[in-house]
Amino acid sequence: MTEIPPRPTLEAVAARAGVSRATVSRVVNGGEGVRRPLVEKVRRAVEELGYVPNQAARSLVTRRHDAIAVVIAEPEVRVFADPFFGLQLRGISKELTARDCQLVLLLTEGRADHARVGRYLSGGHVDGALVFSLHLDDPLPELVRRAGMPTVFGGRPGWGEGTRSAVYVDSDNRGGAREAVRHLVGLGRRRIAHITGALDQTSAVDRLDGFRDVMVDVAPGLIAEGDFTPAGGERAMRLLLERHPDLDAVFAANDLTASGALRVLRAQGRRVPEDVAVVGFDDMLTVAEQTDPPLTTVRQDIEEMGRLMARLLLRHLDGRGGGPDGDGAPGVGGGPTSVVLPTTLVRRASA
Repeated sequence: MTEIPPRPTLEAVAARAGVSRATVSRVVNGGEGVRRPLVEKVRRAVEELGYVPNQAARSLVTRRHDAIAVVIAEPEVRVFADPFFGLQLRGISKELTARDCQLVLLLTEGRADHARVGRYLSGGHVDGALVFSLHLDDPLPELVRRAGMPTVFGGRPGWGEGTRSAVYVDSDNRGGAREAVRHLVGLGRRRIAHITGALDQTSAVDRLDGFRDVMVDVAPGLIAEGDFTPAGGERAMRLLLERHPDLDAVFAANDLTASGALRVLRAQGRRVPEDVAVVGFDDMLTVAEQTDPPLTTVRQDIEEMGRLMARLLLRHLDGRGGGPDGDGAPGVGGGPTSVVLPTTLVRRASA
């Protein structure tokens, strides 16, 4: 068996750099008060020896774990099937990696998992939490509040005592929906239907409200509830065609829903966009550019949303301006820090 060489120690780094152990400790743990030339010497010695700080000992000094919990309120099968979550996780991961922070992914398959997540957050394993894809009556915001955990939410939480002053990053869902429907109206479409997302989520509610802002007198039968999945889009599209076979346009709550709707329209002999124009929401290229025909959709920068969530949380943890306190309120620096990103209509062949 190959013998594993001993790990380099702080003392070895100090000897290589020609400085004291205390100086090495301050440099490694991000402390101040060390002159620039000495900092460079220590960093060179660390690189040459391949020194890796002892995280447990470092946490005792800095009271930081350099780890962030990413909590997605969805089951595993949904998270890994929907490219939305991959894009948001990529944005979060890029930001955390740049800061040498570890991402700890926590998913919720059912109510029992909420208690598990709450215990983990209360256990002091991570410095903060990024929480997204919340549903109505979701206990996660209250569990986070009880844990005293600095938190940024992905999407407007929108309900519950623990979310009223929450810090969040979202897109202009209502404004984007209005733009999508106005585009369809501008094409001369008059029987415009909407397939919603899951209406226990604020993004779906906001997009429905944007649809209604334009289609003020829409017939109730022209709105069908989906669930942000292709299968949900298929079911809703069949229902809409049964109710209103003369419909001439559909605004779908996301691209996956639109892809399901397109399959049903094609199967029933409806030409897109000649007979029925279709617009989605998200602009996930792996979906929007692969549908037949390519999908006109509302673009939200999903990856940037993830980056901003992580950036807001890290800024708060560093004590550099507004951020979330454990109760979800704006933190250091005062004032709200939530961010709502603009959306843009991307025109392709479906409308």
